[in-house]
Amino acid sequence: MVVFKVSRVETTPFDGQKPGTSGLRKKVKVFVQPNYLHNFVQATFNALTAEKVRGATLVVSGDGRYFSKDAIQIIIKMSAANGVRRVWVGQNGLLSTPAVSAVIRERVGVDGSKATGAFILTASHNPGGPHEDFGIKYNMENGGPAPEGITDKIYENTKTIKEYLIADLPNVDISAIGVSNFSGPEGPFDVEVFDSASDYVKLMKSIFDFESIRKLLSSPKFTFCYDALHGVAGAYAKRIFVEELGAQGSSLLNCVPKEDFGGGHPDPNLTYAKELVARMGLGKSNSEVEPPEFGAAADGDADRNMILGKRFFVTPSDSVAIIAANAVEAIPYFSAGLKGVARSMPTSAALDVVAKHLNLKFFEVPTGWKFFGNLMDAGLCSVCGEESFGTGSDHIREKDGIWAVLAWLSILAHKNKENLNGGKLVTVEDIVRNHWAFYGRHYYTRYDYENVDASAAKELMAHLVNLQSSLGEVNKIVKGVRSDVSNVVHADEFEYKDPVDGSISSHQGIRYLFEDGSRLVFRLSGTGSEGATIRLYIEQYEKDPSKTGRDSQEALAPLVDVALKLSKMQEFTGRSAPTVIT
Repeated sequence: MVVFKVSRVETTPFDGQKPGTSGLRKKVKVFVQPNYLHNFVQATFNALTAEKVRGATLVVSGDGRYFSKDAIQIIIKMSAANGVRRVWVGQNGLLSTPAVSAVIRERVGVDGSKATGAFILTASHNPGGPHEDFGIKYNMENGGPAPEGITDKIYENTKTIKEYLIADLPNVDISAIGVSNFSGPEGPFDVEVFDSASDYVKLMKSIFDFESIRKLLSSPKFTFCYDALHGVAGAYAKRIFVEELGAQGSSLLNCVPKEDFGGGHPDPNLTYAKELVARMGLGKSNSEVEPPEFGAAADGDADRNMILGKRFFVTPSDSVAIIAANAVEAIPYFSAGLKGVARSMPTSAALDVVAKHLNLKFFEVPTGWKFFGNLMDAGLCSVCGEESFGTGSDHIREKDGIWAVLAWLSILAHKNKENLNGGKLVTVEDIVRNHWAFYGRHYYTRYDYENVDASAAKELMAHLVNLQSSLGEVNKIVKGVRSDVSNVVHADEFEYKDPVDGSISSHQGIRYLFEDGSRLVFRLSGTGSEGATIRLYIEQYEKDPSKTGRDSQEALAPLVDVALKLSKMQEFTGRSAPTVIT
């Protein structure tokens, strides 16, 4: 057995190590600076306090992006030095973010231990590679992201740190399943490398009726396609969709995880998932090959999802509403009913309408999965979602991309249980259009202006806040742009008081609410690695079933014109068009 010593290494603070909504994200060149990662990890251990760290079992894994393997070895050595009892690592350092949450909540180690937290190495949907992004975040014993109270302490610690602790351990072979045993000043320390997928697959099988999904996928009427965008979802796709559910291997695209995501941008949207979009018949090419009936994509760490039907895109806002509307009938896990539903503030109000019809508890929270986690821990929420392609439930405390795909396949299987041997297939498009006809349609789009000058972005947001002091002036601008847009009746900066712990989150987005139920929302995003990202959300509600089939761009055009004029987007940012439209 290797016996290790612990060293105290002097260090000095780095500026800007403030965790965003999902941890610290910077360019790889920033993270590889001497002591940069070490400082953040030690600041996290110090924020958790020795009582929570000593004797703990921590998960350390991520989406496999560039620098992950080096970072895992550093964190293992620092964990040993800080008195952690054992570290669990997914084979090859791979674990999706939802799988980490599941492992914390469900897994029992070979010695009977349970995890108490995790370092997740991911920059989510951001690109990877030597010149791209890396990220790290800490998840708590409930499997969810660290709350603001902890992330604030981490940040404060990064500004005053003077030393970090590290053990002189050899690197651990994380490619081979097994346990490595060591001994240090405080006693034994173990590193267990385990299969990345088995715990997660077991959990999914306890939630969904795999047999009914298998029947759907085996039907010659139904065709399927899944694109992991070379992210960590590839570590689960073959096991679940092919081995468990019987899909054809050829239905999987880009399912080999790569450190640079194959040179692509692992963000599951219509802009970046080009190959899947083309295969589903939504691209510019007029291929004669018939598209599959169902398609889906994941981001780098597999917590986000995009759902597509044949030549048909499902907005994330509609997706969570449709899952909630059908969950009790289609998914065994929810057969006893939903405890409640929740959405992030910028997400469309499609879920609100479902909640009202089904008489469910409903919550509107700031962006960030930790707010859903509080509601779930208190037994108040079963299904939740964000417009940024994140959907999930209380089975874990993170959004879950593969769970969302299985939820949709469950709904399709339920709707088609009488149709697979005869009759017309109920398609993804049918399900969405029937939902609109019953609940109304929330026309919705998001404009992202990425890597905007940070000071210009702050000036734009300040301008929007100042404008709110006079609704008369606001409506004068609105009518000057489009006379066919209704009046703004309320404008504010969104503030949330958590019903569970009473904490207040302020400055969570700038809202303009219109008389007819339309909304404009502006936010600065915390998920980029440099500059600022301005997100503009535009929503128009239509109750008339005869008008729910309009082209989305056409329906939203008046509000787009108003939003750009109100915000003075081009004047402040110099941008004549957004980087991405979803």
